[in-house]
Amino acid sequence: MELKQPTSQPIYQTNMTFSLDRRERQKALSRVIARIRESLDIDIIFTVTVTEVRQLLNTDRVGVFRFDKELDCQGEFIYEDVDQKWVSALSTKLHEHYCAEDFTQLYQEGRIKVISDIYQDINCDCQVKSLEKFQVRANIAVPLIKGKDLWGLLCIHQCSQPRQWEESEIEFVQLISEHLGVALQQADYIEQVKLQSAQLAQAKAREKSAEHQKTIAKTIEKIRQSLDLESIFRTTTDELRHLLNVDRAAIYRFNPDWSGEFVFESVAEGWVKLMDEQLQRPEIGDNISECKLKDLVEPPTDTYLQDTGGGRFAKGEVYRVCDDIYNCGFNNCYIQVLESYQAKAYVIIAILYNHKIWGLLAVYQNTQSRDWQQDEVYLLTQVSSQLGVALQQAEYLQTLRKQASEISKAAERQRALVNTVDKIRQSLDIDIIFKTTTQEVGRLLEVERVAIYRFHADWSGEFVADSILDNWTTVAKPQPITELVLLQETKAGKYARNEVFVPISQGEKLWGLLVAYQNSQPRYWQEEEINLLAQVGVQLGVAIQQAESLKQMQIQKEEIAQTLKELQRTQSKLIQSEKMAGLGQLIAGLAHEINNPISFIYGNIPYVTDHVKDLLNLVRLYQNNYPQAIGEIQDQLAEIDLDFINDDLPKMLNSMMGGADRIRQLVISLRTFSRLDEAEMKPVNLHEGIDSTLSILQHRFQQHNNTLKIAVIKEYGELPPIVCYAAQMNQVFMNLLTNALDGLKESFTESPKIWIRTKVIDNIHLQICIADNGCGIAENVRDRIFEPFFTTKEPGQGSGLGLSVSYQIIVEKHGGQIKCISELGKGCEFIIEMPIQQNLV
Repeated sequence: MELKQPTSQPIYQTNMTFSLDRRERQKALSRVIARIRESLDIDIIFTVTVTEVRQLLNTDRVGVFRFDKELDCQGEFIYEDVDQKWVSALSTKLHEHYCAEDFTQLYQEGRIKVISDIYQDINCDCQVKSLEKFQVRANIAVPLIKGKDLWGLLCIHQCSQPRQWEESEIEFVQLISEHLGVALQQADYIEQVKLQSAQLAQAKAREKSAEHQKTIAKTIEKIRQSLDLESIFRTTTDELRHLLNVDRAAIYRFNPDWSGEFVFESVAEGWVKLMDEQLQRPEIGDNISECKLKDLVEPPTDTYLQDTGGGRFAKGEVYRVCDDIYNCGFNNCYIQVLESYQAKAYVIIAILYNHKIWGLLAVYQNTQSRDWQQDEVYLLTQVSSQLGVALQQAEYLQTLRKQASEISKAAERQRALVNTVDKIRQSLDIDIIFKTTTQEVGRLLEVERVAIYRFHADWSGEFVADSILDNWTTVAKPQPITELVLLQETKAGKYARNEVFVPISQGEKLWGLLVAYQNSQPRYWQEEEINLLAQVGVQLGVAIQQAESLKQMQIQKEEIAQTLKELQRTQSKLIQSEKMAGLGQLIAGLAHEINNPISFIYGNIPYVTDHVKDLLNLVRLYQNNYPQAIGEIQDQLAEIDLDFINDDLPKMLNSMMGGADRIRQLVISLRTFSRLDEAEMKPVNLHEGIDSTLSILQHRFQQHNNTLKIAVIKEYGELPPIVCYAAQMNQVFMNLLTNALDGLKESFTESPKIWIRTKVIDNIHLQICIADNGCGIAENVRDRIFEPFFTTKEPGQGSGLGLSVSYQIIVEKHGGQIKCISELGKGCEFIIEMPIQQNLV
């Protein structure tokens, strides 16, 4: 039967009876109550209740509302089962306006609040808004009484539409609330029993704690006996593993990005060493990064801590206890990681250092699960605290050592600075200065790159030198880099804090920059490092100024030397030109003057020979016809020895004929050598020039009193007519053959020889080789033989122009090349190569 009151106020009932479907309701009630009694866990009881009731009543939400003990009429929903279409009411703090003080008293009396439509049954707007927050349109609120106290409400919400609640439904909910009240009393009783058990356990734990305190004291004492972290870690892990009888004790250190690694461990025999495995196993985090491990410690290669910025550690959690990895709610991927550690149970304690998480102290049970005791966890927390203290002490000691090292290093740097300045000052070569500076500064500051940057007039510039470590690219380039390195935005954007540069000045002028780079990572430069670099920059400026002054002087010296050399070359050309011009004219005039009489003599000798023969024949005829000559004739014949004259005169005429022919050939050679009528380039037969030169020098090839005859070996190739200056080429042949004769004169060879070879190479060039087996040329002299006025001969025996002029004729006049191959005591060979065809323009 549905009960209503004439007013629009909610209806409260205390005594109701089933009127419809009593048997079915009874069965459903029995089933829910049985489910409630199956467990003594209040969480399970309430979870089952809200689920079963919502299904039986076919409502949109069933929730358990608990009152706040200290704040009247306020509380929150702590359990619910709600259709997914409607908002959740869980953990929402609220003030139940419709359960104000007058309603709270009715709830305390066991009255039930029934609302079919909040807009019809409630006159208070604040109560309507309170229910609208949870989208409620109709509801039943049944008090939950624990003993004699109002504990909370069992709320049935219809959200989709108004609902006329049946009396059987209201009675059903009331019976459920009564059983929930009993369950709350039982849970309270169980809690008291547990509290008493805990108190007894605490008493026993106190005794055990005293023993553990002694153990902790001993362990801490051992830790404090050393300031060496390695010894501390070894002692800690060994002691803990034996004290707690665990299979592994380890220390894990975090990196700034919350990655990390095991830094020390003590492991029982038969188990893998994690410090070895973490170097060999694959990146575990690559396989489990999606698992988002939330249960404290992740494997060292997992990325969860990095992804979450430290996970629970960053939120203040300092320890985690796991009795059995298979019963702690871990996901499969994390269990696989723990299995790779061979762990079945573990306790992990955070190591705090300067109020921050430094790392973890972990103990693992590998053989089986383990029920960790509170005093064991306490022991680990005490040891981790001492480890934090030890880290601070080690840091303090390290700071002292670092300060001492920095003082020593500063002194060493000062000494090194002096040495560096000395090395810079030892040379005036700008390249050596740059190389020395960059290398020494790189060594002093232990940086990966040191460079020297030079400014141009427009404030662009280029890197002129750098010294770098392996695997870094040089910045010194042959072309300028138009980079405004002094712009503040460039400095901030490109170099950040991993570079430092100081100015290099020449007097008042900024010459460039001395730059030190750290490429692999940022570096915060120390003041003494910058000061050292600045001092080197000052010394470098002085050295550059000195080097550039020296370089300017060297340039001037080279210019003067070049001018002198040009003057010498010009002088040699003038001298040689004048000499050859005079010599040519002399030879030509002499040849002309000799040619006329010698031609007359050479032409008349045959006639004289004929006349002499006729006269001698006439004398013989007289002798035959007048055998008895007068006495005067007989005396004259005896005096002139006619028989001797008859025999010797033809021989004399033949000798005169050979001499005249030799003079005539010599005149021809002189004219061929001088070639005054061939001043321009024209095709000539070089073999004729060589032969004419040999003819002129023939007297030097003959044997004399203190010299041997010199053999000339000619190996002529097939040369076409060569376009050249014939007279100048003959001059070259004369100079080279004269040098060969002089070399043979100074040697002691028993078979002096001169080889003359000619041939065509690659169809467009010819080669002429003049070699001897004389004394040769020393190596220190060979490089200077083509210099003007250079000679090794005694004063007055040579001008030093022969080879210099020959070089100019071959190289400058004919576009060829001449080189000397010689070794002291093994002869000398001059090789001429020149083009066959010359430009006739």
